[in-house]
Amino acid sequence: MKTRIIILFAFFFFIPAVAQDIVKETKEERDKRMEWWRDARFGLFIHWGLYAIPAGEWNGKTNYAEWIRNQAEIPIDEYDKFVGQFNPVKFDADKWVSTAKNAGMKYIVITSKHHDGFCLFDSKFTDYDVMSTPFKRDILKDLSEACRNEGIKLCFYYSIMDWHHPDYLPGRDWENRSSEGADFDGYIQHMKNQLKELVINYGDIGILWFDGEWENTWNEERGIDLYNYVRSLQPDIIVNNRVDPNRGGLEGFAPEGVTMGDFGTPEQQIPSTGLPGIDWESCMTMNDHWGYNKNDKNFKSTKDILQMLADIASKGGNYLLNVGPTSEGIFPAESVEILSEVGSWMKVNGESIYGTSSSLFNSLEWGRCTQKKIGENTRLYLHVFNWSQNGRLVIPGIYSQPLHSYLLSDEKKTHLTVERNEDALIVSIPTKTPDENNSVVVLDVAGKVDVNNPPTFESIEKIFIDSLDVKVKSDRENVEIRYTINGNIPTIESPLANEKVTLTTTTVLTARCFRDGNPVSGSVQKTFTKVEPEHALKINDVIKGIKYRYFEGNWEVLPDFNSLTPVDEGVVSSITLSPKKSSNYFGFEYDGYIRIPGDGIYNFYTASDDGSRLFINYKLIVDNDGLHGIVDKGGVIALKEGYHRIRIDFFESAGGEDLKVYLKGPGMEKQFIPDVLLFHIK
Repeated sequence: MKTRIIILFAFFFFIPAVAQDIVKETKEERDKRMEWWRDARFGLFIHWGLYAIPAGEWNGKTNYAEWIRNQAEIPIDEYDKFVGQFNPVKFDADKWVSTAKNAGMKYIVITSKHHDGFCLFDSKFTDYDVMSTPFKRDILKDLSEACRNEGIKLCFYYSIMDWHHPDYLPGRDWENRSSEGADFDGYIQHMKNQLKELVINYGDIGILWFDGEWENTWNEERGIDLYNYVRSLQPDIIVNNRVDPNRGGLEGFAPEGVTMGDFGTPEQQIPSTGLPGIDWESCMTMNDHWGYNKNDKNFKSTKDILQMLADIASKGGNYLLNVGPTSEGIFPAESVEILSEVGSWMKVNGESIYGTSSSLFNSLEWGRCTQKKIGENTRLYLHVFNWSQNGRLVIPGIYSQPLHSYLLSDEKKTHLTVERNEDALIVSIPTKTPDENNSVVVLDVAGKVDVNNPPTFESIEKIFIDSLDVKVKSDRENVEIRYTINGNIPTIESPLANEKVTLTTTTVLTARCFRDGNPVSGSVQKTFTKVEPEHALKINDVIKGIKYRYFEGNWEVLPDFNSLTPVDEGVVSSITLSPKKSSNYFGFEYDGYIRIPGDGIYNFYTASDDGSRLFINYKLIVDNDGLHGIVDKGGVIALKEGYHRIRIDFFESAGGEDLKVYLKGPGMEKQFIPDVLLFHIK
C-alpha cells in the first residue's frame, strides 16, 4: 500500500448540524474510546452462516465460500432450503471464546449478517434468522455471555449489502426476481432496526464492522448517517471505515485517507510502511476463503501468522485473523492447531504485541520492532525473524543509551551485553535460535528512543534514458549525506550528495548520513539503470478508438483469450466496461495502439476488480491478475515518440466491478489514458 497523508475524521466539516453533538469529540475523548482496541492488537474474525452447509461446493465446482449464492447463481428458493438444514449441534460458544483467548486474541468479530441476508441472531424484523432453523438458538446471545465471562470484547460484522431482502437495491441481474416496487429507504430503516437490536440486546459491543458498501445505491450521505446513528445508540462504540463508499478497495484507505469511520481496513494485505497517527486493521484469512470450504487446505503456517502479527504491530496496526466454522459449528482442526501454536508463542511473548506502538525504524533486515514506554524510558521489542548465527544482533541508526537487554523468553532475564559501533548498537545473542518463528530480544533504552534512519532517494523511477537527478534527503537535521556510485559503503572521504546526485550511466547508488565526521545512520542502496527507449512502430491509416473483444466465463485468473470465442467485439473510444452483457462473470481484451507524445519514461497502471494485465509492444508491464477487489498496480517502460502496441486483459468474477487504466509520463501527471491517444487499424 502506498503511504498517504491521512486526515482523520475529515467529515466533521460537512456533517449536518444536528449530528455535531453526536460525532464531534476531542482528541482525548477519541483516544479514550479507541484505547482498548489499540492495546488489543490481535482479534478473531468469524465468517459463519448458511454458506457453511454447501461447504464451498456447488454443481461440481469447489472454489466457493460465503459468496456461493451470488457466484454460483443459486436461486433464492433453492438457497433458502439451507435454513431448514442449519443445525450446528456441536456449536459451543465457551469453546470458541476460550480458543480465541488461548490464542492471545482480545476481541472477536462475527458475521451477525453477511451478504446473503441470513442473521445469526434473534431478530424481530425478519424470519430469515437462526430462530427459523432447527437450531432455534440465538448464537450471538451465547457468544455474548461467553465473551463476558472470559473478558473478550464481542464485536459484530454487519453487511450493508443484502441479497435476500426484497427492498435492497440493486438486485442481482441473474435472478428471476423483480425489483419493481422495492423501497431502498425502507431497507435502510430495516437495517437500522437490526443494528439497534445488535447494539442494545447483547451488552457492551466493541465494534460494528460494516461491509458491502460498494454498490451504487450506497453513498457518502448514507454512510455519514449510518455512522452517526450507530454512535447515537452507543457513543463509545468503534465503527470501521466500510460505511464509506470511498474506502479505497482492499487497500482499506480512500485516496484522502480515513475520511469516515474510526479505522482503515486493508484486506488480505499489510501496508508496506507505517501510517503514523492512523488507526488501521489488516483482516486476513487463514487459508484462501473466509467462509468454510472443505476442500481448502492451503493454510498459512504458524510462522507466517506470527511474523505477520509482528509486522502489523510494528506499523501500529491490528491483526484480525479469520476462521470459517463448519456447518456443525466447530472450527476446522487445522485452524484450531494453528491458533494453539500461536497461543503458545503469545503466552511467552504477548507483551511485545499488546499495548505497543509502531517502530521508528524504516526497515530492519533481520525483522521488526515494537516499542512501549516504561516510565521515563523506552522498551524496544526486537522481533528477530532471521537469527544471526554469529552471536551479534545489529540495530542500526540508534543513538539512545542502552540500559538492559535480555531474551523475552528467558524467565531469568539474563543480561545480554550491548556495545556501540558507530551508529549501531550490537547486542550479543546466543548462537542458537530461541524460537524459529519469531525470537524477541528486549532492549531498554534511556528516555525516548532516538533513531536516525538512512537517507532516502527521491527519484521518479529506477530507469532513465539520458541522465537522472536523484534527490537524496534525510529527516534529521545537522547531518551531511555522503554517497558512492560503486556499491561500497560511504565513508567520511566519500563525496557529498548536496541534495541531489546526477547519474549518466547505470549506477549502484549508496548513501549514508554523517555528523561531526562520524557515520550516524545505516546506508541505503539502490540500482538505477540506463536504458534505450522502445522504438515506435511504423503504421499507417490509424483510426481513433481501441478494439475490444468481450467474453463470458467464470475464471479465478485471466484465461488465454486467444483460445476462447468472443461473445461480442467492436471498437470503443476509451477503455470502458460498457459493452458488457453480464454483470458477474465476463472478460475483455482491448487491443490497439497508443500514441506516445514524446521520448521518455512512462508509467502505466491498472486499477481493477478483478484481474487485469497491461502489455506494451507485447511486453508485460502491469500484472494485476487474480481474484481481488479494486487494486491499483503499475509498471514502467521507456518509449520513443510515436505509436506503440497496447493490450489490456481484464476479467470480472462477481462482486464489485471496475477497470481504470492510467498513464503518467514527462510533463504528464497520472491520469486516465486520454481517448485522443488510443487508435486501431482495420
